[in-house]
Amino acid sequence: MASTKVGDIFSKAFSSILEDEKLSKAIEIFQKERQPALVVLDSKGRYSGMLAQRWITRSGQDPSTTKVQSLARSAPRLAPDDSIGKAARLMIESEIRQLPVFTKDKLLGFVTDEQIIHAVVMNQWGDRKVSETMTRKPYFVEQNEPVGEALNLFRQHDISHAPVLNKGKVVGMVSVIDVVEHLFKPLERPRRSGFTVDKTKTLSGPVKDIMSEPAVTVSPDTTLKDAEQLMHKNDVHSLVVVEDDFPIGIITKRDFLEPLAQMEIKEEALKVQFSAKGVELDESQKQYILDDFKSFAQRYGRFLEAGTVFVYLKSYGSNHKGEQLINCRLQFRTKAGNFFSSNDGWNVEAAFRIALEHLERQLVKSKEFEQTKDFRENYLRRIGWPMAEL
Repeated sequence: MASTKVGDIFSKAFSSILEDEKLSKAIEIFQKERQPALVVLDSKGRYSGMLAQRWITRSGQDPSTTKVQSLARSAPRLAPDDSIGKAARLMIESEIRQLPVFTKDKLLGFVTDEQIIHAVVMNQWGDRKVSETMTRKPYFVEQNEPVGEALNLFRQHDISHAPVLNKGKVVGMVSVIDVVEHLFKPLERPRRSGFTVDKTKTLSGPVKDIMSEPAVTVSPDTTLKDAEQLMHKNDVHSLVVVEDDFPIGIITKRDFLEPLAQMEIKEEALKVQFSAKGVELDESQKQYILDDFKSFAQRYGRFLEAGTVFVYLKSYGSNHKGEQLINCRLQFRTKAGNFFSSNDGWNVEAAFRIALEHLERQLVKSKEFEQTKDFRENYLRRIGWPMAEL
């Protein structure tokens, strides 16, 4: 797996759209071809960037009047000799699931997240259990909640899939793609006055009307190889992990990519990787996070040995002063296990600090530390809790 290169798996096939086309045309292509992203071409047919379907939903712009170039983004370039670990890392950082492969200035083709995932699960890594990689405690929606609530959930927590429940049981899955197709279904019946969508009506309908059913589920003991095959067979981007019919986790393609990105790190150390959306992260804020995490690493590095904390920052909402709330989500993947936490704050430093405290509390209370008494006692002394707390 470590020797697999981008040049071994990339493809010359792709779906494209001209940058002067309307977003409504892009939606039609997405609905028809089910691609992870569209290649955006300029008026001369040259590559100029990428367009993802979720960007259209999150933008809130009218697709009948907005041009593709307004939402298209430049994408990180890969070379044939780059590792698939590097490709996975760049996909996470850019939030683009399909990246161009170049030799100097010559475009050779594109590599997708599916190609990377399939390549790695065919090796020994594919024998790992889903429980080692899944995101625990997933966000979910009830089947009778309005579509607008699901859309708010996606935007607020920067996720693209959520299990749908009915009386505590998983009955389906709803995704950003489902919302897009539901919102813009009138494309097939345009009015004379142009493309219009009755968003009030469509967003007020129940989630059960647009969800995919039944949800494709797996157990925590399912292998990653079997999980990848289920995704491919059912043409889905996520699986619900259930125990006694109750959802305990979700595994998405991003969950496959994160450990691959971590494998690119050669030295045995704890690392930080940033991904910010709608948040201007200056050098002083980055240094604050790095310093805070350095202190954390000094406390637990000897036990954890190696790992990466993925810091996802996203802004949303505003207070009476117009300041935006920042959500900080941490995913800490280590040899000892995976840990997750989230927190909101009015600035980057506060959001990260509390999220890291929550992460540390999870770490110390986890079964991985049950036999590590000195870590637990040191933690309690540091925060001033009675020794009986843990």
